[in-house]
Amino acid sequence: MDIQPYEYASLIIAGIVVILVVRLIIGYWASRKVETTVDYVVAGRRLPLWMAGPSIMATWFAAETLMGSSASAYRFGFQGVVFDPFGAALCLILSGFLVVRLARRAEYLTLMDFYERRFGKAMSVIGAVIQIITYFGWTAAQIVAGGSILHVLLGWPLATGMILVATVVTVYTLAGGLWADTALDFLQMFLIGIGLIVITWIVVSKVGGLESFFGLAGAQYGSQPFALWPVKDEGYLGYTGTHGIFYYLAAWMAIGLGSIPAQDYLQRTCAAKDEGTAVKSTYFAAILYLLLGVLPPLLGLAAFGAIGPDLEVEQTEFVLVAMALKFLPPILVAVFIAALASALMSTSDSSMLAGATMFTENIVKVFKPDISDKTQLMLTRLSLLITGVISLLIALYAETIYRLAVLSCTAILVGMVAPYIIGMYWKKANHIGALTSMITGTISWVIMAILWYPYTLEICEGFVDDAVWDAVYISSTPAFLLSVVVLIGVSLATQKIDPPKVLTDLHGKVVDMKNPFGIGPFKK
Repeated sequence: MDIQPYEYASLIIAGIVVILVVRLIIGYWASRKVETTVDYVVAGRRLPLWMAGPSIMATWFAAETLMGSSASAYRFGFQGVVFDPFGAALCLILSGFLVVRLARRAEYLTLMDFYERRFGKAMSVIGAVIQIITYFGWTAAQIVAGGSILHVLLGWPLATGMILVATVVTVYTLAGGLWADTALDFLQMFLIGIGLIVITWIVVSKVGGLESFFGLAGAQYGSQPFALWPVKDEGYLGYTGTHGIFYYLAAWMAIGLGSIPAQDYLQRTCAAKDEGTAVKSTYFAAILYLLLGVLPPLLGLAAFGAIGPDLEVEQTEFVLVAMALKFLPPILVAVFIAALASALMSTSDSSMLAGATMFTENIVKVFKPDISDKTQLMLTRLSLLITGVISLLIALYAETIYRLAVLSCTAILVGMVAPYIIGMYWKKANHIGALTSMITGTISWVIMAILWYPYTLEICEGFVDDAVWDAVYISSTPAFLLSVVVLIGVSLATQKIDPPKVLTDLHGKVVDMKNPFGIGPFKK
């Protein structure tokens, strides 16, 4: 697949310019609605279902879902996309059932508000630092993806495209905060949803119907492209036995559990107008995510027969774009690419705002608790600007950070999931247990990845890059299980020296634990 600068590049430029202008206009509109920090970081807690649902979905529906899942499906079949979209949809369902109702009831602004009130300041500050670092990588990955699209289709220098994407995202988020983000998320979901449905329908029509479409399906590695499970004699992604089981579980848990304690997701659920809307929005987002998220992998499978089975790894990242160029008329190509660029920006604004919010709320306020709301709002905006600059610098330096999107979720999985979910319901979980669990899970993950690397390198036949990532994912399963055991064991052993705290809300009141799960009835 050799994608040259597109013949109708002017149409794509026009589409992207329209999207950029609309985003800046909405950013200005949203800035007029921001008067307090609560307005800026959780949209004043006034989002209705029709805005909250698409916004929650848009938090992750970007590079790794669109370009990444189509590329992974082309190479590995459905086994390669267990992480996303299937793991992401699982995350939304579990979150809606287990944590959203209590988090919205407690009126938290950040995930670290929970850690501080349930455990203590050390857990909150360390957790905030870890998540902020992962958000730098996540944001940079989206910037690289956006710059790559402009580079491949329009022939622009990669750095120019990345600077443009980062600048626009930073400007409108700086102005309007979550009000701007959620309004644009709705626009993004409309565009990308219509775009994916149209491209799939046209491809199916041009290849002769559904039967012919599925007949094109194939994968470079694996004999059963539609298998979501380990295959006999092939295992999961080439790994059998215990390693295959660990890898398969990691694929479901990386985002399926690892994104439950994620600031950008929690921020949007807590922006809903009430706890019923927060829960329903999460389930609504899960349905949307699964219905739309399965289309890029299907197009990736069909590309195996439609484009050819011999694409290089770097080329597979543009399978979705190549299918659009091959089957869509120029005007629809322009609309689809503009929608794709919009999706990348929506995920970037989520991670920028999440990191900036945690910095002021859970790090600055630890050292200056009496900070005024006006000053906090100013510092949050300044932090967002710094986040945008740092993420752009990382993107310019590395120029390829694609897998960091899933890696950031895995880092949270091994250190922060157990204290979050177990700590929300198990009254005996304490600060020492939570800190020990987070540290043990993270360190053991790194050590086991190093120990497993020689084995994965042998399975990958000397391909270092694939071997490193396989070792990272396989080791995350035992590391997560160890973090659960350590949390329970250490908490029980230190009850006297570190009495557990009860779960309190943002104002210090004990959270009502009646009807904690994401099922009705819901009260206003």
